[in-house]
Amino acid sequence: MSLYLASTATTIVPAATTTFPNLLPPPPIDLRRLERGMSLPMPPAPPPPSLVATNNRYLGTKHKAIVVLGATGTGKSRLAVDLALTFDGEVINADKIQVHAGLDVATNKVTDAERAGVPHHLLGVVPPDAEFTAADFRRDATRVAGEVTARGRVPIVAGGSNSFIEELVDGGDRRAFREVFDLCFLWVDVCLPVLHVHVARRVDEMRRRGMVDEVAAAFDPRRVDYTRGVWRAIGAPELDAYLRWSGHGGEGERARLLEEAMEEIKSNTRRLACRQRGKIQRLARTWRVRRVDATEVFRRRGGDADEAWRRLVAAPCIEAVRSFLNDEDDDDEEEEDDDLLLPQVVPVFAPTPAAAAAVAV
Repeated sequence: MSLYLASTATTIVPAATTTFPNLLPPPPIDLRRLERGMSLPMPPAPPPPSLVATNNRYLGTKHKAIVVLGATGTGKSRLAVDLALTFDGEVINADKIQVHAGLDVATNKVTDAERAGVPHHLLGVVPPDAEFTAADFRRDATRVAGEVTARGRVPIVAGGSNSFIEELVDGGDRRAFREVFDLCFLWVDVCLPVLHVHVARRVDEMRRRGMVDEVAAAFDPRRVDYTRGVWRAIGAPELDAYLRWSGHGGEGERARLLEEAMEEIKSNTRRLACRQRGKIQRLARTWRVRRVDATEVFRRRGGDADEAWRRLVAAPCIEAVRSFLNDEDDDDEEEEDDDLLLPQVVPVFAPTPAAAAAVAV
């Protein structure tokens, strides 16, 4: 801060002052007191800055945060990383199973390679058997989002546990998170028939990556409760009968138990996707949610799928987030669409009408 000495005064006054919420300017320095060798009184310590005042980019306004919604297997983590790389963001995990340590393959945690160097928070940080409620998530996610914005970066909340996201957005005292953050909601949607085929293939891939051996290594025959912690993950309870096999019936019986478990895992994953999609449709009735249809991506393979992702999902979402961060009004880009529940491709970012959001959990 530059200082100047006024010709008719005996105090040094700041030439310019930047105003921060809750902070008072320092008192003027008394030169006569200083010349007599007297110590100067220390100014009172300022209070800690509020969360709204920690990021110069949005000083005096709300911070900005992105929320990526979607059923299991739709590419939420991929989009979150794309956005983080583009806008200097950090990802906050909002999956109630993935917050727990352990069973990385069964819980389908994003790998180091998939993170592409983007910091991920609340991922594998809770002990396997511990309880972690939606209120716990709201508390920790709010704290982490404040730390991210204090670094001048953009928080990107992504995960399939819509109850956690709903608690973060609408829960707490006076919906505190919304008082601090303006939110951009992005919904990556895939029509259910196509998504069901994809999640079945993904379960097969998780099996090839060692899911069965991973669950077997953590298996405890004394455990009968699969309703707590990481053990709620689809894959753990379904493999229980296979892992308890006593040898009766020979290897043929053992193989049968394994195949039954894998089919049950696929069936339960499909049911989960339906419940998650229905919950998002309900939330979209009260939140301003931008829906992007990724169905065509999952109908393709290899390089064609990557090209479709960039064109149909990443590019329009990046453009929408850029407009959001720059406070540009994009209302004209949104069009009503009454067929959001149908499997065909629909216009990108079509808002969900109330009539199409009848399914709820």
